[in-house]
Amino acid sequence: MKMMKGFASAMALTVGLTAAAQAADVEVLHWWTSGGEAAALNVLKEDLKAKGIGWLDMPVAGGGGEAAMTALRARVTAGNPPTAVQMLGFDIQDWAKEGALGNLDATAATEGWDAVVPPALQAFSKYDGHWIAAPVNVHSTNWVWISKAALDAAGGKVPETWDELVTVLDAMKANGITPLAHGGQPWQDATIFDAVVLSLGADFYKSAMIDLDPAALGGDKMAEAFDRMTKLRSYVDDNFSGRDWNLASAMVINGEAGMQMMGDWAKGEFLKAGKVPGQDFVCIRFPGTQGMVTFNSDQFAMFNVASEDAKAAQATMAAAILSPTFQSAFNVVKGSVPARTDVPNDAFDDCGKKGMADLAEASASGNLFGSMAHGHAAPAAVKNALYDVVTAQFNGEYADGKAAAAALASAVEAAK
Repeated sequence: MKMMKGFASAMALTVGLTAAAQAADVEVLHWWTSGGEAAALNVLKEDLKAKGIGWLDMPVAGGGGEAAMTALRARVTAGNPPTAVQMLGFDIQDWAKEGALGNLDATAATEGWDAVVPPALQAFSKYDGHWIAAPVNVHSTNWVWISKAALDAAGGKVPETWDELVTVLDAMKANGITPLAHGGQPWQDATIFDAVVLSLGADFYKSAMIDLDPAALGGDKMAEAFDRMTKLRSYVDDNFSGRDWNLASAMVINGEAGMQMMGDWAKGEFLKAGKVPGQDFVCIRFPGTQGMVTFNSDQFAMFNVASEDAKAAQATMAAAILSPTFQSAFNVVKGSVPARTDVPNDAFDDCGKKGMADLAEASASGNLFGSMAHGHAAPAAVKNALYDVVTAQFNGEYADGKAAAAALASAVEAAK
């Protein structure tokens, strides 16, 4: 297998800093360009700097990572891949199948990754039994971020059901603010859709999004999910098209909007703005999904590099990423939770503690699911097919939910 090329030398790497590693740099392709994301990434830069590893930054803006993957393809095609690349889910597996990724087994063995990284993450961190990526975090995507002031003005009741959510949104609308801050980009539309589908039942989410059951994709319950998306669309302002996710977060932070339905990376924006959980904003699971979690995990895949110095730097970077100290420091800033299970929650705020507890609960109950919207439920072709239908429906291109569900079933079947 092509991926095995270079394993002999890579396997010999240890985490110890050699003189070669001290002098090496890592070129890192990523899409963490918002304020909160950049602050979190700086934790990793400073950690590596202290270990003698230089950082060559290659940021590609775009919250879902699509632009970054396009830039990566161009670099690899030109025969000049970066040393480390931020990736999600099935993208990691696709690059591994092409034989493009290096091997991190020696680092993983030295650091004991197998015992502390949840199996749901290892499914993407490994290929053919070998470690090929280092997970930085676990993001859960079925969150709602609510302005405390706007919620209080709308009656103060945290919505726990769909009907209660509609009541709060209606009250916010009556109060003269945009009820739902949203950015009209396919991955953002799909993020909300993920949560809506999950709110109709864990079994339904699994059947539709994980198992890709045609009956679930095209049935009455999916039609209901699309009808709920139409309802949510009525609470979005007219200028939502193309808006970046962090600008939607800013609408809530600045009091222009009542809430945002977004993954927990949004919390980093609130924290960077000096906002305090419980005091300035409220974090809840999308109504109807408490006890269930859809996740994605940012990971750094290490590409095949020829230089032994670069390989040593990759090993050092991978070890740094999964060290308990870094996992805590990074995820406190990023808004996510650690990718390893033995990190204490002491440094985390109330939303972070809730995120860690929810993840543990969902994992134990079998209700932890990869997010379709974020590339952890199905390969890219299926995800992109869903994006097309969900965004078209959100923008009013289908007569009703039933028509959209039928289109979704057909699109997924064609993309399989």
